[in-house]
Amino acid sequence: MKTKSKSLWFLRRKEVGFREEELDAPRGNEILVETLYSGISHGTERLIYRGEVAEGLQLNSSIKTIKGQFPFPVKYGYSNVGKVVDTGEEVSVLRKGDVIFAFNPHETRYVIPEKEAIKLPADISPLHGVFIPSVETAVNAVLDSGIKLGESVVIFGQGTVGLFITQLMRKSGADKIFTVDKIEKRRDISLKLGADFSFDPDRDDLSAAIMELTDGIGADVIIEASGSPSALNNAIKLAAFQGQVIVVSWYGTKPVTLDLGVEFHRRRIRIKSSQVSFIDPALTPRWSIKRRMALVLKLLPQLNLDRLLSISRICHFEEAEEAYEMIDKNPEEALQVILSYV
Repeated sequence: MKTKSKSLWFLRRKEVGFREEELDAPRGNEILVETLYSGISHGTERLIYRGEVAEGLQLNSSIKTIKGQFPFPVKYGYSNVGKVVDTGEEVSVLRKGDVIFAFNPHETRYVIPEKEAIKLPADISPLHGVFIPSVETAVNAVLDSGIKLGESVVIFGQGTVGLFITQLMRKSGADKIFTVDKIEKRRDISLKLGADFSFDPDRDDLSAAIMELTDGIGADVIIEASGSPSALNNAIKLAAFQGQVIVVSWYGTKPVTLDLGVEFHRRRIRIKSSQVSFIDPALTPRWSIKRRMALVLKLLPQLNLDRLLSISRICHFEEAEEAYEMIDKNPEEALQVILSYV
């Protein structure tokens, strides 16, 4: 028996809309999921909304339910928590009523193979489950950084991912944690979540202040998670000799211009990409995506999600148009926008 679903599509620059879709009943190893909450990625999805994604860029082939083509029209999203409402005859683990997480776009219902669903442990609420991709990205950044006990870290960007990185760096043994963000509320939250100092990126003496606080050495690790290309130049200025800059941000079509003529070469600074689709090859003999996700599910209840939710906003799915407009024009109003379907 077929069922209907309503999906969110990026239709053109700064315009989203809904499309009705008809779904077949789940067969074999498939499950039918009814969405409870989905999280908007303020980084990636804002780039898509603004039309700042290169034409012809390949969709994420690992998420089969993403449809369309870049830049438009495209059905996109990857943080979905829902309830299993029907199963195919070969489904062996999940049952009707189970709450699961899936890397799936914003839509009311969807059908996926059972293996693509992650059953939420009892200690993770459906609302908290939408943070799974952000925590996974943060864990990957910490693994890529190779942070060592007693080292200093600067984290540019205290959005959802940046605030999780701040918390995880404290757990990983960082000695001094500096955060940088334009939004005062986010700087205040970062201090409560583990940062020792937090700065506005437009502060004239930013480099001098951090150099002084690190006894003139500079930061061992700098994480760039702000989405601002200009942050990379500041990151290079703050790096210690043979320090490394980990780039978590995806800039889309925004150009990045770097000044590599002064500190970069003489201080042997390394710039490294961190992208959650892959694990550092040096770690793959021991680490897998499955192991990383198991760690994410273990860490999630230990992280301070309530502080993040205190400066976030929950909107109904039907209010998605207003939600994206707010993220685009007034990002200071909400750290994380969560779409509710209940």
